Amino acid sequence: MRAGAKFVAGALSALMMNTVAIASASADSSSPLLAAYYDRQMAIVDQAVYAWKGSEPPTRLPIEAMQVGVGRNSYYVLTAAGNLIGFRDDPARHETLLTGVAKFAAGRSGVLAIMSDRTLWWIEGSAGDPQKIADDVATAAVGDGANYYITGSGALFVSGKAHRGQYGDGRLTATKDFVQTASDAVRITAHTGHAILLSGNGDVMGTGGNIYGPVGRHGLGDKAVRWSLIMSGARAIATGSSHSLAIRQDGRLVAWGRGYNPEPQPVMPGVVAVAAGTATTIALKKDGTLWQWDRGETPNQVRLTAHKP
Repeated sequence: MRAGAKFVAGALSALMMNTVAIASASADSSSPLLAAYYDRQMAIVDQAVYAWKGSEPPTRLPIEAMQVGVGRNSYYVLTAAGNLIGFRDDPARHETLLTGVAKFAAGRSGVLAIMSDRTLWWIEGSAGDPQKIADDVATAAVGDGANYYITGSGALFVSGKAHRGQYGDGRLTATKDFVQTASDAVRITAHTGHAILLSGNGDVMGTGGNIYGPVGRHGLGDKAVRWSLIMSGARAIATGSSHSLAIRQDGRLVAWGRGYNPEPQPVMPGVVAVAAGTATTIALKKDGTLWQWDRGETPNQVRLTAHKP
């Protein structure tokens, strides 16, 4: 493993994914193929990588990747060689943050990287020195003030801000070290003061800030301080700043929170991946099309450039 912060010019060379996968998820996304955070989005569609802000047209990047991620001011890409890179707006001026990475989660405060040996490392900001956090980690999420990881046995650990109930175990005081607050977890996603958890049986649980309902009815209008059931029968989850989403076992996408009802409402069928930002949601359908819309509005297909950059 080698960490660094060297700028490297030019395009990267790596093997791209040929199929839609949902095995590893970013902080805000159900899939390594999509990422959204605040007003930035990224997507891998037909082996091409795209990045864009808000409702601007996506720009195809001269990069090949197996996972994309987004922070407050940065874009992140994981190559097939296991190199995690980050950049602001110009991919030719990227930083190599870490090598030997299997998957990662990005957010406002930094990146949680899971290595090929399943150890978890924290990179604060976009170029901090990596710090080892834990062993035997399956997936992770970076929230605005609290971070999460799930071990191979399904134990969920949390550290960071707790004032909005982000831990899910009733505490409202932050801890410096990670503490376990749930079990039988397979996915975790977090955003502005709240988190959404997917259990092994398909139950979706929520905790934290709930002014607009992103964690369902429990604590609606203020906050939920303990994990509570939102829905059952899900296979993937994502959350934005004030709305959340889940993909049901049959591929139907549902949403709840700001712009929707506190109870999950159907949005569209045939969805294989979804990610959410401040107001925006992006989704990849089974037919390979990419869709984008603001919360509560009608989804629109995103037109992508067919030519190579």
